[in-house]
Amino acid sequence: MENFNMSKTTTFYALGLSYKKADATIRGKFSLDTKAQSDLLVQAKSEGIESLIVTSTCNRTEIYGFANHPYELIKLLCENSNGSVEEFREVAYIYKNQEAVNHMFRVGTGLDSQILGDFEIISQIKNAFNHSKLEGLVNTFLDRLVNSVIQASKKIKTDTEISSGATSVSFASVQYIIRNVEDIGNKNILLFGTGKIGRNTCENLVKHTKNGHITLINRTKNKAEILAGKLNVIVKDYANLQEEIQQADVLVVATGAQNPTIDKTLLNLKKPLLILDLSIPRNVNPDVEQIPGVTLIHLDYLSQITDDTLERRKQHIPAAEAIIEDMKLELNTWVNGRKYAPTIHALKAKLSDIVAGELAFQKKKTSNFDEAQADLISSRIIQKITNQFATHLKNENTSLDESIEFIEKVFQIGQLAPKNTPSPVEEKYKINLS
Repeated sequence: MENFNMSKTTTFYALGLSYKKADATIRGKFSLDTKAQSDLLVQAKSEGIESLIVTSTCNRTEIYGFANHPYELIKLLCENSNGSVEEFREVAYIYKNQEAVNHMFRVGTGLDSQILGDFEIISQIKNAFNHSKLEGLVNTFLDRLVNSVIQASKKIKTDTEISSGATSVSFASVQYIIRNVEDIGNKNILLFGTGKIGRNTCENLVKHTKNGHITLINRTKNKAEILAGKLNVIVKDYANLQEEIQQADVLVVATGAQNPTIDKTLLNLKKPLLILDLSIPRNVNPDVEQIPGVTLIHLDYLSQITDDTLERRKQHIPAAEAIIEDMKLELNTWVNGRKYAPTIHALKAKLSDIVAGELAFQKKKTSNFDEAQADLISSRIIQKITNQFATHLKNENTSLDESIEFIEKVFQIGQLAPKNTPSPVEEKYKINLS
């Protein structure tokens, strides 16, 4: 069995900030690109953090991990982003132990998403998990927890209709365009950036607008060309960005840049322009609104758009929560198994000592004593006795701590499994999932 020894002061935390309290500007300051996430993991390892994952999306930046104090994790976040501790305090949340576990389940299953039932976050968690695992920053508990969340997400998506209907930031942006731009099928649409949101938006534009005038521009042209090949749209060089903006009726910006890529100096317009900024941090400078005819819409506004699809999704929240509770119960069973395992092992060792002493005594007193047969019978009896105790401890109606204390007291195994000794998981993670 893996060694679970760890400082007794270590606690499992989930901390970060999201769309609920942090606006796009603040979320942008704390956003972490791929390099920043890698740097954070390397720093965490060098500072003795044993296990953590970090996620950063347009809606949230979060760390799930173990520390003696949450500031150890906050420090990692602030030193690898443009956010300060003071700004973090204003908008952040910090959960520990059971609350942290609950939070990860709700985030990973789309219940905490800006658009209910948006399951894109689970792929972010998977990527973060794999990244941390490559760095050796995933311990057994975090491994078990993340996989439980992934299973819950799959089951909710399969067994409920909470993700039914097309509702996401990319879909909401296309719906906004359709509702607010007349004759959209004949307008010039320019999409700048072909990351995940950009790709999804482009697919939705092609599907729902039937527009033959969609142009893609990306800093790395071949990425745009790959997408264009699938969707039969036009690709232009990044050098042509300003010229293409002048021709556009709608500009969708979905780049991963850390600073604005579009500002009023790029716009030399002769007609109205609708700009949708789907980026975090913001990639469109608000100064573009100083130009007559420019309308700027950010993804935070788009995410507030609710329709019948979202209302229908809300009806499936109880079913999703029931699935989460089942998965948490399985996790709880696993944690409790870790908790009583030392006592069962100690009990088995105590019974084996008693049997060994008795067999040695009988061997001296009894002629033709069949030691091998006696050993076999004794081992089977010991196994049956320990199985009975294990079954009792597994019972959800059992008071686990009291039962463990009673067994230790009756069989005098305090030296092998001291009274009030936490389970390997509890001692290491200070987690009580009951």
